[in-house]
Amino acid sequence: MTACATEPPSTPPSTGGADAVPGARCAITADGAYAARLVRDGDSCFPERWTLDGPEPYAVPLPGGRPERPGTEVQPMGDGRVLIHRPAEHRHAFALLYPTGPGTGELPLGAVECPEPGTRLTLLPPAPGGGRAYALAGGPRSGVVWRVAGGPAGPERLAEVPGRCSGGVWLDGTGRLLALDRELGGRTKTVVVDLEHGEVSPLLQITEGSDDRLLLADPDSGLLLISSDAPSPGQERLGWGVLGSMLPVRFPESLRMPECAVTPFAIQPGQVLVPENCAVGLRIDGAFGTWVGTWRPAERRVRHLPAPEGWLAGAGVWTREGVLRLPYATQATPCGVADLTVPPGTAPDGGAGAVPGAGGTGTGAAPGGTGAAPGSVAPVARPEPAVRPVARPVPLQQAPLGRLVTN
Repeated sequence: MTACATEPPSTPPSTGGADAVPGARCAITADGAYAARLVRDGDSCFPERWTLDGPEPYAVPLPGGRPERPGTEVQPMGDGRVLIHRPAEHRHAFALLYPTGPGTGELPLGAVECPEPGTRLTLLPPAPGGGRAYALAGGPRSGVVWRVAGGPAGPERLAEVPGRCSGGVWLDGTGRLLALDRELGGRTKTVVVDLEHGEVSPLLQITEGSDDRLLLADPDSGLLLISSDAPSPGQERLGWGVLGSMLPVRFPESLRMPECAVTPFAIQPGQVLVPENCAVGLRIDGAFGTWVGTWRPAERRVRHLPAPEGWLAGAGVWTREGVLRLPYATQATPCGVADLTVPPGTAPDGGAGAVPGAGGTGTGAAPGGTGAAPGSVAPVARPEPAVRPVARPVPLQQAPLGRLVTN
């Protein structure tokens, strides 16, 4: 969690959308074509698929023969079907849902057993390509990555990672390299799992005593969004780096926001040689509500924008042209997408970094600060294209650079 010394919007938006199921997220395919979520229907809930790449977004309900139980997860696939994960004690069943005229078709995929106490199985973010889906069974001693859709026959165990594992970020465009946050020996570091060979190697190790997590990655540019307490021991801060770069991880003052939680949720794709120009979408939660922030490493400031009413908070996708698409649902518009465009080098009304509703006096556009925190930083080796052997990432502790940069 990081934070902001700014005033929140004057009219806080809804954070879940009309009829949203508390705790259920809206998942979007990597290409932004489909989304899926759980929708409340009285005391029960059912899956819903959104089509986002047509002239207008539209939703298709996919109710089953019985109400879905608490803990159910859904995820859209690239062909428009929806993967559903139904947990029941130690057994986790998976199926693909699809519309069949007035009803819902269901293709069972099998189940995963997790008998060890304390193990939690959750779906990983949608994989690039949309043809496969994965889950992480995180236990107290190790984490196991499963392919639960798109394999030759039922769920398939792919790799086991020692330590308590969480998170999940895709590093390449083929769905081969998966980054996980692993707690081992009292510290959390990010490791890379090669799902083709089952190999595990370190990725983020900024200092020996820091907790380092990977939040987002863009395979096109290599831009990484990182959470670490390396520059401020005991206090997590947001930073950024570039996969394969020899430059250190930077922790901008503009992303340091007291009294607010700042969560990056989307990175602009397509900026192959200019990661500093990639736009990043931020969910900002303060005492008075939730709103949207946009940020680019090259600008060193956050732009604060009001979220659309009924925003499915934390869900969104950037287009290559720099448009941030935010799904929302209200009673009047049960399936909608708001497009926000903030061109590089310009600011919305109220001044760069001003919080909506604050009369243009917000202080979110903090100038790039200076100062350094002790520690060592190393580059991350960017993986080669799928047609060539994949290079192993280099731990961020083996750099020829001996400082952290806070601007």
